[in-house]
Amino acid sequence: MAASGRNIHVIEGPRSWHNRALNALMRLMLRSPLRYDADIVALRRRYEQIDARHFQIESWVTRERVSCDGVAADWISVPESRPERVLFYLHGGSFAFRYPNTHARFAARLCRQLQARALMPDYRLAPEHPYPAAPDDCATAYRWLLAKGVDPRQLVLVGDSAGGNLVLVTVQRAVRAQTAMPACAVLLSPAVDCTLSSPSMADNVDVDPLMRLSNLLVVRHHYAPSPTLYHDPDVSPLFGDFTGFPPLLLQTGSTEILRDEAVRVAEKASAAGVDVELEIWPETPHVFQIVPFLPESAQAAERIAGFVRARTGWDRVTPAPAETTAR
Repeated sequence: MAASGRNIHVIEGPRSWHNRALNALMRLMLRSPLRYDADIVALRRRYEQIDARHFQIESWVTRERVSCDGVAADWISVPESRPERVLFYLHGGSFAFRYPNTHARFAARLCRQLQARALMPDYRLAPEHPYPAAPDDCATAYRWLLAKGVDPRQLVLVGDSAGGNLVLVTVQRAVRAQTAMPACAVLLSPAVDCTLSSPSMADNVDVDPLMRLSNLLVVRHHYAPSPTLYHDPDVSPLFGDFTGFPPLLLQTGSTEILRDEAVRVAEKASAAGVDVELEIWPETPHVFQIVPFLPESAQAAERIAGFVRARTGWDRVTPAPAETTAR
């Protein structure tokens, strides 16, 4: 692969039965409309209760609370973690929700594969804290990491959905401030355009098993209340300048309404000379990577690890002891 340019990989092969079953379940149970006047705070509490009840952290994962110059965060580490290898993980949730255990479990899976540890900022959420609270918190936590002596060559940014947005905004702010760049960044089903104008918004409106355009309109209102913000690169990083960006890996599902947001980021970053890889996975749901029982999730995580190793020089993980794996 050339030092700059865009590589598009349309993942071939049949969908697993696990993926087909998950899509069907999502359509039945999770693809419900969000009322414009919904109580987002109450809904967030409900989601967090479900997350805490049904998605326990594995015994081999250590989670330590820390303050990053006033921004609450969790250090996630596993027995294989090397302290110098750091993932800066920005969670998704439409800028309004959080799933602490679900995202910590996924971050821990990546940490095992890469022998790293992960910092997960608990950035402020809308509607109590609309833009610019979330990107301000992420930028503060990023600067805190560097001030703590983390080598940017050993630092990888990862974000899913709204977290992918915040990864790009964090990098754009770092470029403007001439702050050190991470080794690379990974974006999973990123939501990067608050104008909601990508072709897949219409093309996939009836086939996306999870996301609804009407729901995006509701959460957009809470995060960026004024339409004058929609083209601001701090809100919609797609409209920012990608010059000087680190290598990017983007993964998205072919039937997502957000699919073309990843495609457009890859095109724009490539035009700016950035090393970009884009993977389009067949009929996978939004942020399928966090679902541990999906074969596609394991394959995607391995591809993420391969991309990161190639850009950081990190060696491959040795197999975990059988006892640890069983737990």
